[in-house]
Amino acid sequence: MGTTSKFVQRKMIQKPMFFLGLLFLGMSLMAQHGEVINHIYDGNEQASAEVFDEAEISYRRALSKAPEKLEALYNLGNTHFQEQDFDEAKQRYFQTQKFAENKSSKHHAFHNLGNVFMKQKDYAKAVEAYKNALRNNSEDEETRYNYALAKELLDKEQEQQNQDQNDQQDQNDQKDQKDQDNKDDNKEGDKDKDSGKKDEDKEGDEGEDKEDKKDKGDQEKDQQPEQGDSEKEQPSKPQQTELSPEQVKSLLEAMSNQEKKVQDKVNAEKVQGTPVRGQKDW
Repeated sequence: MGTTSKFVQRKMIQKPMFFLGLLFLGMSLMAQHGEVINHIYDGNEQASAEVFDEAEISYRRALSKAPEKLEALYNLGNTHFQEQDFDEAKQRYFQTQKFAENKSSKHHAFHNLGNVFMKQKDYAKAVEAYKNALRNNSEDEETRYNYALAKELLDKEQEQQNQDQNDQQDQNDQKDQKDQDNKDDNKEGDKDKDSGKKDEDKEGDEGEDKEDKKDKGDQEKDQQPEQGDSEKEQPSKPQQTELSPEQVKSLLEAMSNQEKKVQDKVNAEKVQGTPVRGQKDW
């Protein structure tokens, strides 16, 4: 069903409600009741002329005499509604349905209470108010229309809220992914930086090792004598010559003769020694 944003506002109750019990009240109560009725009548006339501030005064005067007077409560709510004072209107409609003793009065109060929530764009509460109105009069076409409109607007609102939540979730997911990517990039950059530093340290260590080995090699080279000098310093080994048996025999004979000569010389020196003195005579 095609719907528009316009909803139906219940008109004011023009005829005050009378109760049979009033016939048995005293004259003072009858006078007071008549005064209340007059204030309500004045308020209705002023509201019809759209003099809402004067109408509000008249309805309040009636309520000061009869705080639970349904006609004064309900029509005062309508006056606040016309003045765009929706919080006050809501309070008066709530009081009306609270004190109402018949379904018709409850139906009117809940219907206009739903209208207040529609003005405040509280579609969920408007739907509930129209439901309560239909519970008291399910055949009212205006209430059914307003209920369908409120339900449609509520569905659209919830759909928009879901869409907004999904969009927000997507934005959060994208932000989280971006943050994670930046974190991974930073981690990879730190890893490359550490790797490069390790390579530099390794190359530096290898260079130092090579330099140390070179210095050590130079020191060992300086400590080692040159090959030529080493050969000079080493004593020459006697060359062994192979002798023939004749040469060996001759050599032995020469050594024997030499030894005999030495021995003969020694013996001759012993014989030529100093002669011994004779004994002295006493």
